[in-house]
Amino acid sequence: MHLNRGEYLICTVCRNDLPLTDYNFNEENAVDRTFYGRINIKKASSFLFFTENCLVKTLIHHLKYKNQEEIGKFLGDWYGQVLMEDLGLEKIEYVIPVPLHPKKLRKRGYNQVTKFGQRLAHHLNAEYLENILIKTANTKTQTKKGRLGRWSDDTGLYKLTDAYLLKNKKVLLVDDVITTGATIEICGETLKQVDGLTLYVASMAVVPLTKK
Repeated sequence: MHLNRGEYLICTVCRNDLPLTDYNFNEENAVDRTFYGRINIKKASSFLFFTENCLVKTLIHHLKYKNQEEIGKFLGDWYGQVLMEDLGLEKIEYVIPVPLHPKKLRKRGYNQVTKFGQRLAHHLNAEYLENILIKTANTKTQTKKGRLGRWSDDTGLYKLTDAYLLKNKKVLLVDDVITTGATIEICGETLKQVDGLTLYVASMAVVPLTKK
């Protein structure tokens, strides 16, 4: 689609059509409920709804597989401005991305969450920590708990390089899309091993829960 002067990455009409969740860090939302009974997260939220055949899915696909890193920056700046006015979010000290395994990082050339996280950190006046949480095994994480739980219990799928730095800190863990919540859960379990750490979660998008 042709972009007019002043438009960036997507046209104004498409931007206005993006399905914002309107979730915040004050009221309970569906992302919070995803983690109830699984991990002690102070508060969680997502910026957009991720559904089949929607623009959000296309944006995330281009971000991850088409070298369109600027999409992460675009969403990070937009969401960062929203979070600046969110009274339910305490003063965040560190923003940490869900990491890629080094092998996958070399293949892709970048972590799709990096620019998103960097821009959130900028707007929240926090420090962005790229390599403090590392992934130790090259395995898919977007799946149900079980096999992932065994990875976490047996080998430590994620590890911290400097746990002391995070002691008694307020941390925002960021990811691209939350589906089952398994990735965030295991990363969060690693982070919550740090004494006094308060954990918040934010993502670019979330797959809406289907009511049964």
